[in-house]
Amino acid sequence: MRKIFEYYVKASIHVALAVLALLYLTCQFLNIPVNKSLFFLVFFSTIPTYNVIRQISRKRNRFYGLFNMPGISLTVSLVSLGLSLYFITYLKWQTLLTLLVLSLLTAIYTLPILPEGKNLRHRGLVKILIIGLVWTGTTVLLPVVEVASLQSWDVWVEFVQRLLLILVLMVPFEIRDLGTDPADMLTIPQRLGIARTRRLGLWACLICYLLTFMMDELSGEE
Repeated sequence: MRKIFEYYVKASIHVALAVLALLYLTCQFLNIPVNKSLFFLVFFSTIPTYNVIRQISRKRNRFYGLFNMPGISLTVSLVSLGLSLYFITYLKWQTLLTLLVLSLLTAIYTLPILPEGKNLRHRGLVKILIIGLVWTGTTVLLPVVEVASLQSWDVWVEFVQRLLLILVLMVPFEIRDLGTDPADMLTIPQRLGIARTRRLGLWACLICYLLTFMMDELSGEE
């Protein structure tokens, strides 16, 4: 059981399930149908994407480090990538365009485009903003574009709520990494300190909750 759990974690299956859970919540909150092809695509594409980002980060942004990826992670990533390419053929072109934009954001977050071979992971505020936008776009915009319209007011309220939620969930990790992040990274805890960062997270939680009452329609799950 321990080995199975280690494979589950190292292959980033837990991350893919987390994205899938948020995607499902969007369908429930906005009362839109669940598109199975989109769900499979998001699940299987998250695994190789997250594994590649994590491996490049460990190898200091050098792509040859991908060849040193643990065997289980590499196998699961390749299989998941193949399944992603299969399910992508069942989606609308608008969804594919949105997915392309999100993929570009992920790429500029990962690739070493800054001086000294650094990427945008080394810019604290830009880092969390890109992560928030990619997670929010994946779990809110993709299901809406596939089966509904972005013109709904409730969609954009949900978008802002989800973005705030993702940013709040990142606060503990930002605080945890305070002792190891470079001083020039300028993360929120480095700028504000731990106490103010926690208060900022609490305010974001409150705003996220209050935004619920700005929706035109509320489902039973909210």
